[in-house]
Amino acid sequence: MTNSPFVPPGTGWPGDPATAATPVAADADQVRDLAASAGSLAELAARESVCRACPRLVAWREQVAVTRRRSFASERYWGRPVPGWGDDRPRVLILGLAPAAHGGNRTGRVFTGDRSGDFLFASLYRSGFAVQPTSVAAGDGQRLLDARMAAAVRCAPPDNKPEPSERDACAPWLVAELRFVAADLRVIVCLGGFAWQAIWPAMSRCGFDLPRPRPAFGHGAEVRLGHPQAPDGVLLIGCYHPSQQNTFTGRVTPAMLDAVFSRARAAAGLAAPNPVT
Repeated sequence: MTNSPFVPPGTGWPGDPATAATPVAADADQVRDLAASAGSLAELAARESVCRACPRLVAWREQVAVTRRRSFASERYWGRPVPGWGDDRPRVLILGLAPAAHGGNRTGRVFTGDRSGDFLFASLYRSGFAVQPTSVAAGDGQRLLDARMAAAVRCAPPDNKPEPSERDACAPWLVAELRFVAADLRVIVCLGGFAWQAIWPAMSRCGFDLPRPRPAFGHGAEVRLGHPQAPDGVLLIGCYHPSQQNTFTGRVTPAMLDAVFSRARAAAGLAAPNPVT
């Protein structure tokens, strides 16, 4: 195992979008410039995955990748930002808060390798958005169908709490991703209040017609937003985050999550999935 605190780009990690030649953002201004000039979703993901704009987040994600959790002590950690992932022309975008320190920060794929992801992907599979019910590691065969997944902040933050300046520095990656997928997008599912708050300024910068005042977050909350590329608009749906605290206490149940994704599927104009047996 190398002593590097992160996986160097272009060294064979499954699904790594970057190479040694991928430009690296060192501050918020460079994030804005590199996000705006990316020529494709693949190029955007590559640039996201090597970003070093937020010193506190860089230090934390790399510290975690070196110290590791005891149960993963023998594993190599990704230790880099976790880019958006899934269908390049999604009907549904699923937005979370940030990668988990020992989940996405370890595996290199959002919501992969932690208990929140276990809960989420089981529902996505039942709802026809994923090809298998588990997501444990990059290269495990998992694929998203008609859906894309991203985090509002692309690096694992201490205590799972990004600072406002870090959220704002990361926002251009989300804005650019929205612009790439806007033509096909019909539904955005926000997992938790942080994602709900983060999506509004990004949508404003992408030309969505936003209501005033801004609707409050809630589980099952719905807002239809106009966009020039979407004749019927885009439906924004709020959903409680499938965190361990929420799932263990019953604040979020499998049936509740399935209902959100069934609603998203119908609103996106997708046929009902075949029953899971």
